[in-house]
Amino acid sequence: MHVTILGIESSCDDTSAAIVRDGKVLSNVVAGQEVHKQYGGVVPEVASRAHQVHIVPVVAIALQQAGLRREDVDAVAFTRGPGLIGSLLVGVSFAKAFALSRGLPLIEVNHLQAHVLAHFAEAPKPSFPFLCLTVSGGHTQIVLVRNYLDMEVLGSTIDDAAGEAFDKTGKLLGLDYPAGPHIDRLAQQGTPRFDFPEPQIPELDFSFSGLKTSILYFLKKEMAANPDFIQENLADICASVQARIVSILMRKMEKAAQQTGIREIAIAGGVSANSALRKALEMSGKEHGWRTFIPRFEYCTDNAAMIALTGYYKHLRGQFVGQEVAPVARWSM
Repeated sequence: MHVTILGIESSCDDTSAAIVRDGKVLSNVVAGQEVHKQYGGVVPEVASRAHQVHIVPVVAIALQQAGLRREDVDAVAFTRGPGLIGSLLVGVSFAKAFALSRGLPLIEVNHLQAHVLAHFAEAPKPSFPFLCLTVSGGHTQIVLVRNYLDMEVLGSTIDDAAGEAFDKTGKLLGLDYPAGPHIDRLAQQGTPRFDFPEPQIPELDFSFSGLKTSILYFLKKEMAANPDFIQENLADICASVQARIVSILMRKMEKAAQQTGIREIAIAGGVSANSALRKALEMSGKEHGWRTFIPRFEYCTDNAAMIALTGYYKHLRGQFVGQEVAPVARWSM
């Protein structure tokens, strides 16, 4: 007998719906919000209103692409948190209404746990236990994954996330939001010749606030001497910033692998789409004898396939919630 999960994701500014049947992704539909570019970041109220517009057609398309009907869905999995509360409220409310109308069970999903399980959307898939570096605009953490639903956070950011460091740097450089892809593209044309300090944070935790501050003061100093400094050195600045962020991430990942003895190493989250980080992981893998895993781009960014996949594994364990469930802005794994 098949188990068919409808997944709903609305934690930030992407509205997504997906269908997973027996652990296989049948559809994964995402509607983005270009409007936030003009503001240089996600505006929560604008994002919430856009989710209300997108949610019904996105679900309809996901069902259509999967070749299924509403009647074929066995359970509804949804992102409960963490994320923007207004955005989450739209997805949670829709999931509850859909489940109530069909008499279906509800499955709450932690967004960060789902990023890790995105590795099971398609082959090759890591074996347990494995380490996963989850890097996004709001989160940076190293996770020990013992099983689909047994995870332990070994280290996380004590202030800003790596993705935020990319975006704030991009804003200083006059790049469009989100800045990560622009910095990645420009970095490939430059040389990392400017040296930014690496934070000395103990154990496996991260910190990027100091790096952001050092970049700000560096640019102010150079522009005081040469107002055209950014324009004349943009590619090299991007290459230098990217190289430092990647070195911070990989140094901690190597330390985690050494401490645990685990050789199955994965990365997930939006920043895992960064070409330099992917290359660094592959190089470290060859150097240390790791098996490395990087999801396809569509499974790196916020998407409902990872939510539905997590829902599938929780469905097998009978982990359901009632209609009283509410979204939460902060929710640790």
